Amino acid sequence: MTHQQDGPGDADGLERLWTPHRMAYIRGENKPADDSEPQCPFCRIPGLDDVDGLVVRRGSLAYAVLNLYPYAPGHLMVCPYRHIPDYTDTTDDEAAEIADLTRQAMRTVRQVSGAGGFNVGMNQGHVAGAGIAGHLHQHVVPRWPGDQNFMPIIGRTRTLPELLTDTRQLLAEHWLG
Repeated sequence: MTHQQDGPGDADGLERLWTPHRMAYIRGENKPADDSEPQCPFCRIPGLDDVDGLVVRRGSLAYAVLNLYPYAPGHLMVCPYRHIPDYTDTTDDEAAEIADLTRQAMRTVRQVSGAGGFNVGMNQGHVAGAGIAGHLHQHVVPRWPGDQNFMPIIGRTRTLPELLTDTRQLLAEHWLG
């Protein structure tokens, strides 16, 4: 016999993994709608200490930071310090440092966590999916066999096995230059 639900809140037999911290992202908190905002998160982060800003590595023109709303454990972003929206706006030196920090991030994450692969890329512009289109940032997302399986697709949930501050400390301590 099948149980018929009478309304919201009735038991449906599904387990729930609550991720209330993601509501800040969904609501757009700390996320500028456009370039009229005084300072975007990627401009604020370098002014914070590494632990509070989740900064893993600082270069002279760019830095690596953990994603506050990660798709997978160890999800990093490499950002230029300069507030520019498009990859074509980078100088040759900025582009080189972004590439170097990306390679270093991949080497480091692979060493400390055994990542089997990576998704690396930039969403350029709002129509391409950039959450913060005004400040260029490259995602470095580690992947493992079966890491996210059905959870984000069916369950609309992502699982993270450790706190971001613990991940930041681990990566910062083992950074491979």
